[in-house]
Amino acid sequence: MITLADYRETVGDEVLYEIYRRARKLHDQHVLHINSTHQGGGVAEILNSLVPLMNDAGVDAGWRTLHGSADFFMVTKKFHNALQGQEINFSEMKRRLYLETNRTFASYTHLEHACLIVHDPQPLPLVTCYRLKRPWIWRCHIDLSQPEPRLWSYLRGFLLRYDLVVVSSEEYRNAELPVRQRVIQPGIDPLTAKNAALDERTRRRFLDKFRVPLDKPLVTQVSRFDKWKDQLGVLDVWLQVREQVDCRLVLCGSTATDDPESLDVFESVRRRAKKHIDRGEVILLTVENGVLVNALQQASAVIVQKSLREGFGLTVTEALWKSRPVVASRVGGIPLQVRDGETGLLADPGDKDGFAERIVHLLRNPEEGAELGRRGREHVRSKFLITRVLADYLEMLIELLAG
Repeated sequence: MITLADYRETVGDEVLYEIYRRARKLHDQHVLHINSTHQGGGVAEILNSLVPLMNDAGVDAGWRTLHGSADFFMVTKKFHNALQGQEINFSEMKRRLYLETNRTFASYTHLEHACLIVHDPQPLPLVTCYRLKRPWIWRCHIDLSQPEPRLWSYLRGFLLRYDLVVVSSEEYRNAELPVRQRVIQPGIDPLTAKNAALDERTRRRFLDKFRVPLDKPLVTQVSRFDKWKDQLGVLDVWLQVREQVDCRLVLCGSTATDDPESLDVFESVRRRAKKHIDRGEVILLTVENGVLVNALQQASAVIVQKSLREGFGLTVTEALWKSRPVVASRVGGIPLQVRDGETGLLADPGDKDGFAERIVHLLRNPEEGAELGRRGREHVRSKFLITRVLADYLEMLIELLAG
């Protein structure tokens, strides 16, 4: 099991000392995280690292996942989309299913912790099922800059019971919400299988295993198959790029258990790209394998993230950590990571020509790409690693529980 001491070489002594110092103020506190899935997606990945590290630092931290039906997750996916601006048919049936699932979960889930941290909309109403004896925090990982008004009004009714709302960017603070708001930017774990350094032999072995040849440059996007990640748009961009530079497109994406739309998006991409897939020009991968993702990112000539909306974009963080040149959308939390022309290149999400032009430029100028990648990795080291996330959570908990 990885401990905080294992991060010493990566982040240095001062970072670890500050974590231990903060944790000492919370040694008698028991904190619980609640979300909707234990695997698939950035939230589960963060909690898989954050919760054990909180415990290693000396804070008693637990993690529970909300149990829901396929219908419940279909509804909450629509909520997710609406919070990012999409219209929604906000029916009484959706509200009832949403509330009943949370109430059922609460009926057999006893929460006697010092602090509850609820992640994203799925378990948001749990706060109404308990007497408010202790602080409740809502941690939202979604882009809240333009929420659908009716749904946002409905969800605000639950948020009024919370002590604190945590978002990923200053842009997501909401002036209509009287609850105190705080920004904690996400980060990646540099020691997981997805992000640790790979030797050449291991990288080749995994690429061979999943039939990813290296006879031409790889242009890769790693993202859950989701319409907001715009894999269809990436395919269109690649078609423009290959007219100028012979390259192969790889789309690698997981399917989270709380995202029932992902398989439909995957099938749409597969149908559109079928002839290119048959020729070996496009490779689609849906395997949940951190080492494969790691190998793909390290082997790629250019990493793309053409999101239409993005809460933060940890796949961008991962690519930057691999010192790869990144071309990404100027949306959500991505510009916090990709400083245009310094740690990567940005384009507007609807500008397919701009995306293609930037990818071609990097393919033709690998030295420039290497320098962007070097600066990108150092940017992640200083701002977007899990140790900084842990330190921010501890500071937040000190203010709520020990302050």
